Amino acid sequence: MAGRNGRTVRDLRRANRTAVLQRLYFDGPLSRFELGPATGLSSGSVSNVVADLVADGLLEEAGSVDSDGGRPRTLLRVAPGSGHMIGVDVGETRVRVELFDLTLTELARAERPLTQQRYDVEVIVGHIRDGVAEVLADADIAPEQLLGVGIGVPGIVERTPERGAVVHGQTIGWDAVPLEALLRSTSRLPDTVRYFIDNGAKTLGQAEMWFGGGRGAHNAVVVLFGSGVGACLVTPEVENGRAVEWGHLTVRVRGRRCRCGALGCLEAYAGAESLLDRWREEGGRPPEGTDEETALTAMLAAAYPADDSAADPVALAVLEETAEYLGAGLSDLINLFQPERILIGGWAGLQLGTRFLPAVRRHAASYALRHPAEKVTIDLGRLGPDAVTVGAAILPLADFFARGGRRPEPAPEGPHPAWRTALEERTPH
Repeated sequence: MAGRNGRTVRDLRRANRTAVLQRLYFDGPLSRFELGPATGLSSGSVSNVVADLVADGLLEEAGSVDSDGGRPRTLLRVAPGSGHMIGVDVGETRVRVELFDLTLTELARAERPLTQQRYDVEVIVGHIRDGVAEVLADADIAPEQLLGVGIGVPGIVERTPERGAVVHGQTIGWDAVPLEALLRSTSRLPDTVRYFIDNGAKTLGQAEMWFGGGRGAHNAVVVLFGSGVGACLVTPEVENGRAVEWGHLTVRVRGRRCRCGALGCLEAYAGAESLLDRWREEGGRPPEGTDEETALTAMLAAAYPADDSAADPVALAVLEETAEYLGAGLSDLINLFQPERILIGGWAGLQLGTRFLPAVRRHAASYALRHPAEKVTIDLGRLGPDAVTVGAAILPLADFFARGGRRPEPAPEGPHPAWRTALEERTPH
């Protein structure tokens, strides 16, 4: 029966389960007595919900604490082994797959390097499929225990009832790729296991907001620097974050050609791929046969030598110019969105930030309006280079919480008819 506000008893129970699960997840262990004021539920509701969650195997005892003159109070926490998630980072140099328990402790990982920048879709689908199978086997986890597979990808993700998640990755040569349909067509997972596909910068932002430098902030921007550049905007109106194609903001009219085809994009000056290209064009010599991450490490070492040797003036000049471009790009985010925090992440962002974060802050302040610039902090993300996979794993975890700790119903057998059409279009005849 629905109440006056349209909510049914089932909706209320789900909301109560969600409230208790989330409070224990982020602030536990807690006693039943503490859960009442923490969730706003009555003691009777707390007891009923806890009993249900314990019966479902989602909560377990975690010791006890003394009460004021009464019996010790039992502490409760989320049971780590009661569910598992997989996070996938489809980067531009490799595909990383990680398996986590319900508390996001990593249990296994697999990596597949990519030897070319503009790669074949079927290769990526195969890497994801095989990586998922590998981490499950390594940790001896049955596929039925998965809550879902979260995937962070470069580009814009569009969702339609007919085709599922479709990826528009212009910089990597993906044009309306029906990634979800392709994964489902070759999946070895049960129908209850869903795929959650989103932009990699957004998954990075989700991880930092839940567990990293963004905790407690209401307005924040998390930026990702890798081969390319992206950002995630979080505001009270968009609590789960929204990916913004910040890397394709024009910073120089008739400037360098970007991978997207336009001229003067921020990514054409600040992305790791373009940064290394600029070093080569000015006479720099990255180590031959190395990947981007190794080459960028070598460039930073040349510009900022650890010993008393002279710095490479070419590498230093390119990096100093890059710091100014980054600062100018951040100033646009400051002026447009007035965030209280900006966090810099991604493998390239973390490498670069440790060297010239003070210079980036200085340039951002000089280009931004004074009032919003005085209210923002600019720091490195706290979760390291694995933050995209952590954020991807949060996607099925957040869905699990929203369901009150209930697993999703099995999907209809076989792909949607429109998905079959999408698959047929990509199959050579």
